[in-house]
Formats: sequence, structure tokens, C-alpha cells
Amino acid sequence: MVFIIDDLLLGPAKAMTWIGKTLYEHAQAQLTDESVIRQRLLDMQMQFELDQINEAQYREQEAALMKRLDEIRKYKESHGI
Repeated sequence: MVFIIDDLLLGPAKAMTWIGKTLYEHAQAQLTDESVIRQRLLDMQMQFELDQINEAQYREQEAALMKRLDEIRKYKESHGI
């Protein structure tokens, strides 16, 4: 009987903890996904080659993406991901 009461009382708290942990893990995975940045670099390369963006735009965007990629790698390294 005590276990049933414990489950009824603690169940919502356990569910909220699980939801919070799952949301955190999902957000962390999205923030540290290097593939999105690599794809954007490839897209920019194609735009540059097709003269859809000029060299200055390409270099500026490339620098920002490379900085973000470096930040992700440092974060992963420091957090053991």
C-alpha cells in the first residue's frame, strides 16, 4: 500500500524530471550538431562558385561559421561529449 501511495505522490515529479532531462539532452544535441554548420559551409561554397554571393560575403560568413564550429568542438572537449 505504501508503494502505491509513493508512486502516486512521486510519479508526477519523476515524470517532470524525465521530461526536463530529455529536453536538456535534445537541446544540447542540437546546439552541438556540427553537421548543420558543415552543410551551411557547403551551401555557401556552392553559392560562391555560382556567383550568388561575392567573396567578401563568403569570407565573412565562413569566418562566423568556423568560429561557431570551433566553439562547439571546445564545448564538446571540455564536457567530454
